[in-house]
Amino acid sequence: MMRLVIAVMALLCSLSFATAQTAPSSAGPVPAAAIEDLVLANRILSDRGVLDAYGHISIRHPSNPNRYLMARAIAPGLVTLDDIMEFDLGSNPVDRRGRALFVERFIHGEIYKARPDVMSVIHTHSTGVIPFSVTQKELRPIFHNASFLHVGVPVWESRDGFGATKMLVNDSKLGASLAAVLGDKPVALMRGHGDVVVGPNVRVATLRAVYTHENAKMLAIALSLGGPVNYVSPAEGALRDKDPSDPTRTWELWKANAMKKER
Repeated sequence: MMRLVIAVMALLCSLSFATAQTAPSSAGPVPAAAIEDLVLANRILSDRGVLDAYGHISIRHPSNPNRYLMARAIAPGLVTLDDIMEFDLGSNPVDRRGRALFVERFIHGEIYKARPDVMSVIHTHSTGVIPFSVTQKELRPIFHNASFLHVGVPVWESRDGFGATKMLVNDSKLGASLAAVLGDKPVALMRGHGDVVVGPNVRVATLRAVYTHENAKMLAIALSLGGPVNYVSPAEGALRDKDPSDPTRTWELWKANAMKKER
């Protein structure tokens, strides 16, 4: 019996050593400003009520498109600089050091694989968007700040091709399926779960996540009033796509509000 125990322990040690040996290499240092913006995005979306304890945000590594950065598994409102970790696109951590990981990190890795244009990915459990993920009502823009939704908002159904699941994107196959439904759009809903939002940088992605959430809440009210809804037209949305608003003013206000609560 003792020999069996020793053999098992030796096997576990060898597996641990092999895992450590095959961990992906780091893409190198990241500018402090980029890490700070990632932390702030977590705090802002928590402060705005878009993220709960389980949402997460990532940015693509500025020096290597095959790496991304995201916090360890921690509530977004508590994220600090020390919580940020590096991952490869298989969503394997570069330097885990025993830290807990988000089980849905595959959302990020698979979207970065499929979308070279995307530099930031956000997954939320927005209570505003969920009703539009479980009904036949399409999420469309009704105010100018959400005009980016004019291209359409697809809904990912986790049961398609997978049957009953835990409704979590906890492996690469589910992540690739979600990325395929997202396609070239900025937002996709996840049936009964939330949404995924992408952008060319974390500030734009954050703005899109907030305004998707707020547009959904306003649209639900508009629909409840009855009668036809006067949506932002595709032509109007296309014009705003060509000349988008600068997110700096909004970002600085949201940053100030989020940080004020820490003082």
